[in-house]
Amino acid sequence: MSYHNTQYQSVDNYSNSFAHLEQQRKAQSRRSKMIVIGSIVGLAVLVAIGVGVGVSVAKNHKSNPKSAVASSSSSNSGNSSGVVQQSNPGDPSSFIKNPALKQSFYGLAYTPYGSQLPTCNNSLADVITDIQLLSQLTTRIRLYGADCNQSALVLEAIKQTKVDMKVFLGNYAADDGGVAYARQRDVIKDALQTYGTDHVLGITVGNEFILNYLGSNGGTQQDPNGSVGNAGAAILLPNITDTRTMLSGMGLNISVGNADAGSYFNTQIMEAIDYGMANVHPWFANQAVDAAAGWTAEFFATTNIAAAQALSNKPTMYIAETGWPTKSSSVEAESDGPSNASVSNLQIYLDTFVCQANQNNTGYFFFEYFDETWKDVQFGGVEGWWGLFNSDRTLKDITIPDCKSP
Repeated sequence: MSYHNTQYQSVDNYSNSFAHLEQQRKAQSRRSKMIVIGSIVGLAVLVAIGVGVGVSVAKNHKSNPKSAVASSSSSNSGNSSGVVQQSNPGDPSSFIKNPALKQSFYGLAYTPYGSQLPTCNNSLADVITDIQLLSQLTTRIRLYGADCNQSALVLEAIKQTKVDMKVFLGNYAADDGGVAYARQRDVIKDALQTYGTDHVLGITVGNEFILNYLGSNGGTQQDPNGSVGNAGAAILLPNITDTRTMLSGMGLNISVGNADAGSYFNTQIMEAIDYGMANVHPWFANQAVDAAAGWTAEFFATTNIAAAQALSNKPTMYIAETGWPTKSSSVEAESDGPSNASVSNLQIYLDTFVCQANQNNTGYFFFEYFDETWKDVQFGGVEGWWGLFNSDRTLKDITIPDCKSP
């Protein structure tokens, strides 16, 4: 459910706000397309490696982080040694907690560094460090896809760190005849067979699929429930059904959901899922930071919760992404109109959104864990600068709100 607070301005023109959001949101969806492009190019690499080998490596490769001080490097080097200290260097569960971190977030959006095809240069050591840090902020994370063995890496890291963490696994399905979907389905299945379901909250099939499909077939201003949107749904729905069939065949009862841009959920897809994850970004809707939290709450309640409650299956709705960028690599993209990308504005959004959402039992995944420099290289602007942490896994100059998450 959403929250309302009298300190926030009301949103007067929802249709215009929604249009602004999705027009700008399209830019962010480019990172998803990049994953798909990489997936196609790297298919041969993945097949050669083999699913079983990947899980085996994840299970047997133990990390041994050093106890040095974190470096001040600003790139995702993939070398996380020393970022988190351990009382026993050989035991990832013995990590020493950072008093600056508080378990205040309902959830966080997370993609392990290096989890894009064809390179797949992620590592268990890095993911263990990430889980050690993430577990001090939340008990829930969501993944976007399953390529590069990230499902197994995350579940193995949770196992080794012994933290209270659950994950929504992701299958980034694409409009490619089911190739990307089937590849990820198989590695998810293997991970579930290896690690079980104790730390799995659900499987999200598709991320911004309808938004991207509309954009490739007539523009984002089309109705997601129009003929083009329904054509996209006809492509994705068999993937959702197939995931349920896979789980049933394994004797597992796991929720199956879908993620998309806030106002681009197709009703046919909504009727087929247990939960929906909506990306709701006040930055891309040109909102002033002081009003951003209130706008996010009203958008989510009016567009997503209301639509879900009108359906017979009443899927549970979450905010899949919401946050504020701290930097822009170009002058022209440093402002959303009324407010700038800055650390101080991220702090305002944290202070006005997190605890209010917690008090009202809003399920959300703050975007995002750390800055991802590959996005900045590929897309520029604010794309690479949404993290609570810098890309070297050092906390930005922010204060984490002090309130317990639901």
